[in-house]
Parts: sequence; C-alpha cells; structure tokens
Amino acid sequence: MPIIAFPAEMKAGEKRCALLPVNVKAYKLLGADVLIESGLGQHINVTDNEYVEAGASVAANRGELLNKGDIVLSLHKLSADEVSLLKQDALVVSYLDPFNEPTFVDTLCQKGVTSISMEMIPRISRCQKMDALSSQASLAGYVMVMQAVNTLPTVLPMMMTPAGTLKPAKVFIIGAGVAGLQAIATAKRLGASITAFDTRTVVAEQVRSLGAKFLDINLGETGETGQGYAQALTPEQMQIQQREQAKCISDSDIVITTAQLFGRKPPVLINHETIASMRPGSVIVDMAAETGGNVQGSVSGETVSIHGVNVIGTGAWANGVAKHATQMYAANLYNLISEFWSKDDNRFALDIEDEVQSGCIITYQGKVVNTMISDFYASQKQTTKDGVA
Repeated sequence: MPIIAFPAEMKAGEKRCALLPVNVKAYKLLGADVLIESGLGQHINVTDNEYVEAGASVAANRGELLNKGDIVLSLHKLSADEVSLLKQDALVVSYLDPFNEPTFVDTLCQKGVTSISMEMIPRISRCQKMDALSSQASLAGYVMVMQAVNTLPTVLPMMMTPAGTLKPAKVFIIGAGVAGLQAIATAKRLGASITAFDTRTVVAEQVRSLGAKFLDINLGETGETGQGYAQALTPEQMQIQQREQAKCISDSDIVITTAQLFGRKPPVLINHETIASMRPGSVIVDMAAETGGNVQGSVSGETVSIHGVNVIGTGAWANGVAKHATQMYAANLYNLISEFWSKDDNRFALDIEDEVQSGCIITYQGKVVNTMISDFYASQKQTTKDGVA
C-alpha cells in the first residue's frame, strides 16, 4: 500500500498541522497507509495515540518518515536538507511559495520530486473544496477582527445605558476578498458600523448583503485576475485610492487592510500622514505585514504604535484558531488527494494536463512544469540580465 506521510510542522510558533484523526480513517478507506511524526498534533491537543487509534502508524524519527513516504503532506515546505531524504519519485504537497523560493524549487527538481503548491490551487468551482488559501483566509478575517477588538479601548456595539449612550465603533475594511468578507461579517455580528472598499466593484453587492456600506471610489478600469485576485493598480490609481479613502480612515476606530497581490509585494495603502489623522487609540490591522505590508511602518510579527495608533502586523492569522484551521486545511488536502486517487491502481494519478493539476503542480520529472512559475522565473532572469547589462 502507498504510504502518506505527515511530518510535524517545524516553523517556530506554528500550531496547525495537516492531519486530524478523522482524516486518517478517510485516507485508510482510499487504500493508503498513514505514517505520522510523533507530536504532529500536540499544539492542538491531539495525541499520537488518537492518531494510532484511527489507524495511523508513528515513525521512529523524522528521517524515517520522509524516507518512507510516497506522498508527503504538510502545511509548510520541508527544508532543502529534508528534500534529500525523500524518495526520488515522491509527491510533496504543501505551501511552497514558488514565486519567492526559486532555489528551493530547483532543489525539488534536482531530487526529481513531484511537488504541488497549495497556494496555486486554481480558483474554479471544482477546486473550492481544495482551496486552502480561501479556507485559511476566512479564519484570518475572523481573527483579525478579534485582535482589533482586544486592542481597541472601546466597545464595538452601540449601548444605551442609564449612564449614557455609547456609539458603535466604526470599522473600515479595505479589500473584500475572502478575508475581508469574513471580517465584515464578524464585525457586524459584534455590532460595529462598517464600511468596506475593494477595487473590484463587482463585490459591492456582497459587501452590502453583509450589512456594510460600500465606499465608491472611481478608479477607472479595474478588474481581477484569472485566479480571482484583484488586478494591480497603476500608480495614478493608487494615489486616487489613498486620497479618497483617507477621510474614511481618519474617521474609523478600526481599519483592516487585506490587499495582497499574488506572488508580488502588496501595495502600500495607508501612509504615515493618514495614520496621523486617526484618533489616538485607534487600531489598524495589516494582514499583509509579513509580505511587505499595506501600512507604512507596520512590522511583521509585531504590534507597534505609530502616531498613537496601534498597528497590528502579527501575522499567522489562522494560527490564532489553530484547531479549526487544521480541520479546514486537512480537509483541503484530503479533498485534493481523493479527487485524483485511482482506486484501480491504488495511487495518486498524476496528470499534468488536467486543468487542476496543471495549475498547482510545480515540479515534475526534474523540471518546472507550471507555466506561470516558469514564465515568472524567465522574466526575472531577463530583468537581472538587463539590469547587469
């Protein structure tokens, strides 16, 4: 039987993992053996024994697990040294960050490992059940609101008391993708007054359906990519957006920014001047702080005070609700594996011509086979060459 291996997550502070006991039973029903590293679920209070009772085996050590796995599933990518321990024809599936990790992708090619990047799962109807970016972003939207609430020195809902009336907090959310919409829904349930903005006016109806106002800013021609992300704005459009949203920001108690560009540095949406216009004690949550930031001065992994405003850039948002995040990510992985599992051959059926696999397989038979990634690498090399010239 093929072995599906689950290494423990080694990234500092990471609480999530890629498997729950219920998933073990599902993989066993497919016809695979499940091998885990000891301590896989310790941060979400799942013991090795619970995995064993569900049908998994525990590897003697991490090296044995990687050496035995026909398919290796994890949240974060393995280290380059760990790749050398894999079988030559192994399949690895995790977040790979292929746009920013060309050296690691080259290591996968050299080993001959087939790799799937969970960030690259196509955003089509067929793939919704596998879409880890969306599942984790949804939880991130919830966590960002809760962190903001815990930092804000006032309550969110309107309260009418014998001691007077407390006005509802004003929340402004920039970006109405999965995370932004969940942030709107969460803040609304807590009683805040919410305004939201997105460069894609097509989402205005969704924003209003959740009980928020949509800030209309005329940016001219905008749209979204084939993957469902917002198109990058021109410098002129960025200036218009920053200018028009500044008044709404200065009047808000909480601002949450969720603007991220796939494979590229996120746009700066809020500068020091705008932050200075906010009331002291107000809160900004910068979802993109880890990758460059939407807010000037935000610090990855920290909460900092800028002009008396608390700017939260702690990141790893879904990690704040690690058990549910694990449940959702583990389901995304299982749905991916089961979608392409051949019962006749009892294996994962690779097909780089399939519309889903062609979008998320990065390396195969020693080569980068993903067109988007290979084109990106080629453009980067050309840019470097032209710069040197």
